[in-house]
Amino acid sequence: MDDSLLNTINGPEDLRKLEKNSLPRLAQEIRERIISVVSRNGGHLASNLGAVELSMALHLVFESPKDKLIWDVGHQCYTHKLLTGRNKSFDGIRKKDGISGFPKNSESRHDIVETGHASTSISEALGVLTGQEVAGADGAVVAVIGDGAMTGGMAFEALNHAGHLKKQLIVVLNDNTMSISKNVGALTVSGKWLLSSYLSRLFASKRYQRLREKFDQGIKGLPLIGMKLFDLSVRIRKGFKAVLYKESIFSDLGFEYVGPIDGHSITKLKEVFEEVKKIGRPTVVHVVTQKGRGYEHAEGNPTLFHGIAPFTVEDGKLTERASYSFTAAFSDSILRNAESDKRITAITAAMSKGTGLHAFQERFPDRFFDVGIAEEHAVAFAAGQARSGCRPVVAIYSTFMQRTVDQVIHDIALPGLPVVIAMDRAGLVGDDGETHQGIYDIALFKAVPNMTILAPGCRQEMAAAMDYAFRLNSPCMLRYPKGSALGWEDLADPWETGRGKLISEGPSNTLLISPGSLLKEARSATAGLREEGIYCDIYNLRFIKPLDEDYLAELLDSYSNVICIEDAARIGGIGETLASIVQQRQLNCGFAYYGLPDTFYAQGTREELLAEFGLDAAGIIGHIRKSEESELALYSYNRKQKAEGA
Repeated sequence: MDDSLLNTINGPEDLRKLEKNSLPRLAQEIRERIISVVSRNGGHLASNLGAVELSMALHLVFESPKDKLIWDVGHQCYTHKLLTGRNKSFDGIRKKDGISGFPKNSESRHDIVETGHASTSISEALGVLTGQEVAGADGAVVAVIGDGAMTGGMAFEALNHAGHLKKQLIVVLNDNTMSISKNVGALTVSGKWLLSSYLSRLFASKRYQRLREKFDQGIKGLPLIGMKLFDLSVRIRKGFKAVLYKESIFSDLGFEYVGPIDGHSITKLKEVFEEVKKIGRPTVVHVVTQKGRGYEHAEGNPTLFHGIAPFTVEDGKLTERASYSFTAAFSDSILRNAESDKRITAITAAMSKGTGLHAFQERFPDRFFDVGIAEEHAVAFAAGQARSGCRPVVAIYSTFMQRTVDQVIHDIALPGLPVVIAMDRAGLVGDDGETHQGIYDIALFKAVPNMTILAPGCRQEMAAAMDYAFRLNSPCMLRYPKGSALGWEDLADPWETGRGKLISEGPSNTLLISPGSLLKEARSATAGLREEGIYCDIYNLRFIKPLDEDYLAELLDSYSNVICIEDAARIGGIGETLASIVQQRQLNCGFAYYGLPDTFYAQGTREELLAEFGLDAAGIIGHIRKSEESELALYSYNRKQKAEGA
């Protein structure tokens, strides 16, 4: 008979029915469940293991969804999902047609907002709170934000606004020691916070708040000197807190500060949240947790187990050997160039390992800069370095480059500064779902003047693209996918501005145009057709921008049918650019292009998503067969126009 406590939890109301002494057992079951599933599916492990008791305490005190819990990024939402009726579906987390690895409003009424990018929770929470007031609704609003996300400027913009409005917003700062240092002046015994923890709970109590309000009102009421004494008392209180708390910045922004609190003590957390819920002002609750809590391999290496591929629970080792990736090819290329060019610097936004810059960090620590989760700052910071004569390389995932559009245009492209931006995870990414698909970069940046956009398709092309980027004295972007970078010696030649690489293995009337991110699928498709005696040439674009249009027009016009494929948004993509060239120049070729429709894409492996939208080898073969069986639209139109003109 199954005596699992977790299996009895179908919603937060079931959690609140449990006896106090059974809560540690439930926490242990939740950890075991998370470890078991993530070991098979991959996912964000260390951060979720660290937030188990915190999530339980929040749901014990706050009545979701009437009370709104808003999770920043979502890296710590797995326990929340398990406690809100998704235990049975948890085995499918991050899998195609399964539940998301991030909060998702369409999935559950307990997921108030969709998240996946950092530093947004306080802004969203403040908006929800003020919106409720306008609508005449009630309910507490809590933003749960990690210390890493607090490095994003947007979080401080929201804190500043919340302090100004003086609304009853609760911000839970989950400090897992990855960014924020320990409090200065707090008495500690065996690493535990005593004096500051006690006083914080005192300051959070309703009795203290009521006495303080009466004291303040009494002072203000004194004739002549009342306001002066009140101002003095406020300064004294702030000074007292500043001695105890390094985090007095929150008080300066208008928040009550409570903490630090042991983030693994459900009893203490519950006490504090119950008191904080009664405070009528904005409050920060500082909670200290341990990333990877309860799993020794994650505790010992929380960075590795932050976002982890499937692994073996017993030894923590990955179950599949990682292939040589585009990220690794980029890492090797920047190292090679930096050895001979001392001007090259490397900049990342809290992703040194994910972007492959950790090797640069070890080899050239004085030329490496991690700015935290602050992509906008990273780009403007790079612009400043370029003005000082450096050749900065900024490595950011494509999905996070969405944040930097203004800085790219205003700070880099407008002055034409020689900054290289490496956009990893371009195209369909997979398991992290809608918020992480890198499918908008072409549409966002293709129209920016002075910008060169390169699309390497293999390890040899990555090396050549980096060499080309460093030869330029102007802004340059590289976009490349997550996944293995195959080695093709026939693509090792230097790059010529605006021109791609024609790959021809036999007489063909059909040309397949592909950016680098789909070159592997394109070559697999043409190889499959070749076995049937059907030949199709490939034109590997290399350049998204600029394009040598004269050369390209002549090339396209030499084929009966031309097909363009891209794993990017079809609206604003490279296919639209090529269609315009065919149309404006009245080329006598059939033309069709295939990209991603105008929607958002849920999680699934990259291979599954490519297959779904006809961009894998089988889908491409289908497009080629279709083109040879019927006249393509633009070909028919252009031929008709020419006939009518004659």
